[in-house]
Amino acid sequence: MSDQPPLRARGLLRRLTGVQIVGTGSYVPEQVVRNEDLAALGYDADWIIQRTGIRERRHAPKEMATSDMAIAAARRCMEQAAASPADIDLVLLATLSPDHLLPASACVVQDRLGLNCPAADIQAACAGFLYALITGMQYVATGCSNLALVIGADTNSRVMNPADKKTYPLFGDGAGAVLLARGEDDQGMVSYTLGADGSGLDLLYRPTGGSRMPYDRTVTDQASHFVLMDGRPVFKWAIRLLEDTVRDVLEAAGQSVDDVDLWVLHQANLRIIEAAMQNIGIRRDRVAIHLDRYGNTSAGSVPIALDESARAGQIQRGSTILMSGFGAGLSWGTAVFRW
Repeated sequence: MSDQPPLRARGLLRRLTGVQIVGTGSYVPEQVVRNEDLAALGYDADWIIQRTGIRERRHAPKEMATSDMAIAAARRCMEQAAASPADIDLVLLATLSPDHLLPASACVVQDRLGLNCPAADIQAACAGFLYALITGMQYVATGCSNLALVIGADTNSRVMNPADKKTYPLFGDGAGAVLLARGEDDQGMVSYTLGADGSGLDLLYRPTGGSRMPYDRTVTDQASHFVLMDGRPVFKWAIRLLEDTVRDVLEAAGQSVDDVDLWVLHQANLRIIEAAMQNIGIRRDRVAIHLDRYGNTSAGSVPIALDESARAGQIQRGSTILMSGFGAGLSWGTAVFRW
């Protein structure tokens, strides 16, 4: 793997307004896995908290799959918005850990929720929810959808290697969901950027399971079935990427750091968030943080934070929220969102 992060191509800046979030929901499994629990398996509990800020994470029981968590988050979202199954006409599920390689896990969600609508998965890893959110907003803005259900969900404990002591403890399982509908002209993405840099593929990827390297029962190296991450260059890239894209979208939106009411940044590592707070000048009391309790929930990270913040009364009509997701691909999405 490369020792240096790839150069980032500057993403295009866009605007997508007239769409609002009318409901939020989230779900995390009941099983809490503390650093001390991992220490009993040979992990360094102090290293985990010092290097990541994570104290515990949630793991799904063996009978629970990604779609199960997605459905639980979606139901809570629908209850909050008082939306019936007949109202929803689109389902988009962002995930890197689907129930199956095919069909899309979104189809499972659609069926079990009793919906009559198209359903599709979006795979952009930890940036997946931003990709799915902007895609769903485009459907609503163009009139192709009246009420879109957008979910981010991942069962990371199934795709991370328990023997990889520098990667396995970083991740947890969870799901978050939002409902999108038409809004006022000032609501939605005041400015956003989506981007990708495929030259960083081997910094964070899962080697086995696709057409490049299909599953082979004769292969004894089972580690290739799990996610591999070269942590140091990914860490450096994420810090630079976050700072660059935040400045880009704020400038395009005509906003300053102080104009942002809530920062919902991907919960990958507390040191990445702290670097952003220091380098950009973000007030800590305006940053949503849950990775100390849940770890990195990948596509679930941003929507879980949105739901918890909304239910805590931290978001009102007119609130300015800066969201950012970034990860494997390498891919990213950063946006200034007006509630």
